[in-house]
Amino acid sequence: MKIAIFIGSDSDHGVVKDALAILKEFKVSFGLEVTSAHRSPARTFKLIKDYEEKGVEVFIAVAGKAAHLAGIVAAHTVKPVIGVPVESSSLDGLDALLSTVQMPKGVPVATMALGKTGAANAALLAIQILSLKDSSLVTKLKEYREKMAAQIEAKSKKIQQKS
Repeated sequence: MKIAIFIGSDSDHGVVKDALAILKEFKVSFGLEVTSAHRSPARTFKLIKDYEEKGVEVFIAVAGKAAHLAGIVAAHTVKPVIGVPVESSSLDGLDALLSTVQMPKGVPVATMALGKTGAANAALLAIQILSLKDSSLVTKLKEYREKMAAQIEAKSKKIQQKS
């Protein structure tokens, strides 16, 4: 298993759906767990250790509100940690964004955009990190970007035809 994804609540599952699809498309193995920095700290610590023993190379932590999950993970591993803040009804995700991005010196967390876009980009960043050791992922990433570019060109042609 290459990537561990921790979501702070089962309600965050919808946030990571596109990210999971990307990882499956790239055929990168991952584990997905619901765990909380506040409500289940012992479980979180155990999962970090268990996934490291399984050979995980990158952690993705998805959480809203106080969003301490990424920081807790980063405090307990030297593996790269990517944080994805999630919008909530209280402050529209600003609280989660600030909690995730403001890590103290020495405990880095790569912070993505809020929500689904951030989760998808976290999956792609994790794949880029893994590609440093796996050249087949470099090829797949290039193909992915070429496919995106072709989709944009096709959309442009479609718009031009409608005008």
